Amino acid sequence: MPKVKVNDIQIYYEVHGEGFPLVMIAGLSENLDGWDPRLVEELSRKFKLVMFDNRGAGRTDVSDRKYTIKLFADDTAGLMNALGISKAHILGISMGGMIAQELVLNYPEKVAKLVLCSTCSGGSKDVQSSKEVSKMLTADTSKMSQEELWRMLLPLVLTDDFIEKNSNFVKQYVQRDLKHPISEEAYMRQLDAIRTSFNTYERLQQIKAPTLILHGKKDVLIPSENGAILAETIPNAKLVYFEKSAHILAEEMNEVINSLTDFLG
Repeated sequence: MPKVKVNDIQIYYEVHGEGFPLVMIAGLSENLDGWDPRLVEELSRKFKLVMFDNRGAGRTDVSDRKYTIKLFADDTAGLMNALGISKAHILGISMGGMIAQELVLNYPEKVAKLVLCSTCSGGSKDVQSSKEVSKMLTADTSKMSQEELWRMLLPLVLTDDFIEKNSNFVKQYVQRDLKHPISEEAYMRQLDAIRTSFNTYERLQQIKAPTLILHGKKDVLIPSENGAILAETIPNAKLVYFEKSAHILAEEMNEVINSLTDFLG
């Protein structure tokens, strides 16, 4: 399994396809197996996809350092350096989109084009999820099996209708995640990084890279209004809403792929 030393940890990564690099940053608790296979297959036809497990997730080391979104961005930049990638397109989803913002703000020379999916800018400007959703994110899961946990969390990332009509997709999605699940400790440390250290709103106008923002209208985890906040604040950003989609945009993945390929060229 390919790993490389970055900062104080060993990062697990995979490369798919050839062409200009596209670095894909996963969300809270996820590892690279969580990416939709349809997305990976199509994008790897044109780009060199660099996917990896964030600090604490999957097969990447946990480490004793305090987790911050800035630290995750430093890890991403360090991975690019270790792989000899001076500049790339950056795609981040959810927490990965937060990491992508810190990356472009702290390492602007590394970012050709920026794609922010299902994410927000942090701080008081954010539109928050419901109290019910927040309780689910912080629930005591120590006595739950991984499968019980996923049954609880699936409605946060997919619409009920999609879950009901796409049982094979849902089964495979859960199976991929269960191969390398995150520990409860690392999950809480990632969640704490979002809640205590992330706020880019006042700096968003500094972003110079061409930016595409993708958001599902039925996202209950990070409400879709946050996409509009990003688009209004990042200079010349383009916002695309997906009317039938929840957090991971699986419901309209073909349309998502079309938007991405049109933007990235």
